[in-house]
Amino acid sequence: MENANIGKFAEILSEFPIEGIPLSCEPYGEGHINETYLVITERGDKTRKYILQRINTNLFTDVDKLMSNIVGVTEFNRRRVTERGEDPDRRCLTVIPTISGSPYLAHASGCYRMYIFIDGAIAHQFVSRPKQFYQSAVGFGEFANMLADFDATTLYEILPSFHDTKKRYSDFLAALSDDKAGRAAQTKRETEFATKMSHLCDSLTSLLRSGEMPTRVTHNDTKLNNVLLDAVTDDAVAVIDLDTVMPGSVCYDFGDSIRFGCNTAAEDEQDTGKVQFNLDLFGTYARGFLSSLNSITQVERENLAMGAVVMTYECGLRFLSDYLNGDVYFRTAHEKHNLYRCRTQFKLVSEMLKHYDKMQKIIEDIGNNR
Repeated sequence: MENANIGKFAEILSEFPIEGIPLSCEPYGEGHINETYLVITERGDKTRKYILQRINTNLFTDVDKLMSNIVGVTEFNRRRVTERGEDPDRRCLTVIPTISGSPYLAHASGCYRMYIFIDGAIAHQFVSRPKQFYQSAVGFGEFANMLADFDATTLYEILPSFHDTKKRYSDFLAALSDDKAGRAAQTKRETEFATKMSHLCDSLTSLLRSGEMPTRVTHNDTKLNNVLLDAVTDDAVAVIDLDTVMPGSVCYDFGDSIRFGCNTAAEDEQDTGKVQFNLDLFGTYARGFLSSLNSITQVERENLAMGAVVMTYECGLRFLSDYLNGDVYFRTAHEKHNLYRCRTQFKLVSEMLKHYDKMQKIIEDIGNNR
């Protein structure tokens, strides 16, 4: 028996060439940006699964450019996977165009896209076993490696200056000066740290501008839950959520994973004494990432650890700026939520800098043992 949502989405589903009769269309996953639904169809004694998403056009205002990036990257990866003799429907996201051939449907209720559902794989929200963190690194490293020959300059900047740390610092200074929410007096310690660490701002972007570091296709949201892991083996299956695919540095993606995965505390932990940097997990991730990124250059390898520091510092700047602006960007649960988030990031930056030489040694040792 079909569920109530089928009637609601019948017109939309009819615009996509899916196999079988739709049985259900239920909310799916834990994402907060787009509305995601699992569509199940039936044809004879077989069922098929698809992912339907209503794109958040408040954030992604140019859907043509957004989908141009996603289609370009997914089709390139599908060719690479097929050349290796693997199943592209399982190892890559697969965009299903509308019946008219468009990569998305512009409907009165919004813009919709559809993917083939990748079965037998899980998007984990938290690391319960070290292998999961290692395999997420393998997945993101492989993603970068497959796209090493993709001309990243053909991609649109969906979120301009997303990892321009210098601009993020300028935004922070403007927020501090404007003090729209009257909170500047509460952030003296954080402001001092942000200013003291401002030399970090140009450490990666200058290498990209000069051409010393290659501009690659970057994912820009390398959290654990954006790599599907096999439900039985925990092996990396496919990288998902490609909305923020843009040109950038591989150090961005590596660094953001470390920022997210090597913090011993929650992102909004109020007691910064609990915020430590897990060097063992750093080594676990670095080994996984480098095991699948054969195309990495020497300058990229030398700046992976810096990528972790810069991405963490940048995230702290963003939380601090939003706090000063009155919490207009990030969702908050209470008045000081963004301030606590900022403090954890800045504490993590300090922890990383204490361990920086060890981080570099770990990466160097991995390279020597390959």
